[in-house]
Amino acid sequence: MTDALSGKTVLLTGASAGIGLATARAMLIAGASGVVVNGRNGERAEAAAESLRAEFPDRTIGAAPCDISTPDGATQAVETALSALGHVDVLFNSAGGNDLPKLFHKTPIEDIPAMTGPACNAIVLPCRAVLPHMSERGSGAIINVASDAAKIATPGEAVIGGVMAFIVMFTRGLAIEARRNGIRANCITPSIVRETPLYDRLMADDFAGKLFAKAEQMAHLGVVEAQELAELAVFLASPAAAKITGQAISINGGISAA
Repeated sequence: MTDALSGKTVLLTGASAGIGLATARAMLIAGASGVVVNGRNGERAEAAAESLRAEFPDRTIGAAPCDISTPDGATQAVETALSALGHVDVLFNSAGGNDLPKLFHKTPIEDIPAMTGPACNAIVLPCRAVLPHMSERGSGAIINVASDAAKIATPGEAVIGGVMAFIVMFTRGLAIEARRNGIRANCITPSIVRETPLYDRLMADDFAGKLFAKAEQMAHLGVVEAQELAELAVFLASPAAAKITGQAISINGGISAA
């Protein structure tokens, strides 16, 4: 899809590695004129940006090191992107949770607030911060990453599934509200994605590793890689998806028909 995003600008959250960084690269390959990558860790965010600058020296590439699960951090990320890029055509959010599956009755009660609030806020707040800008321009594409746990109940993912379902329904509601201003909002729901830090953590964990090893055996079309998810994001951000909004699209290699 070379030139599918020609001249477009993109802010990507949770993009210092994994899905976010792969998507930033895919957006640039597709012709985006500039991207800003966000990450909580300043060194990693800047390293990600520098790796992209080395590969795409003719583009505008910036880093926004901040915690977008807070109002100040989300606002800062958008302001950094606007300063660097002039405007934001696409917002790609992939920072909405990276907790490992754990049976609910074995989850310490004091751990649950940190599993829910920040993960939801990391999706909602950047959308809220960028919405006035996109509304004023009368266009924009928002792509949020959740997971198939939003659609299929799985042992160990009661809390995670609830958060993912929240992200999906939030995206749908946003799509209905924002359509009048020319803004589209869609959600990508993978199951397992290789080449990500979360994948490595999942497979190293005793409970999660067994759970997802079984799921991988069901991916008869192949386990999804970060680059493949990134290509779906490019499509959703492009003019080819101009009539698509409010959708939660699974990409899982056939693990389920979620």
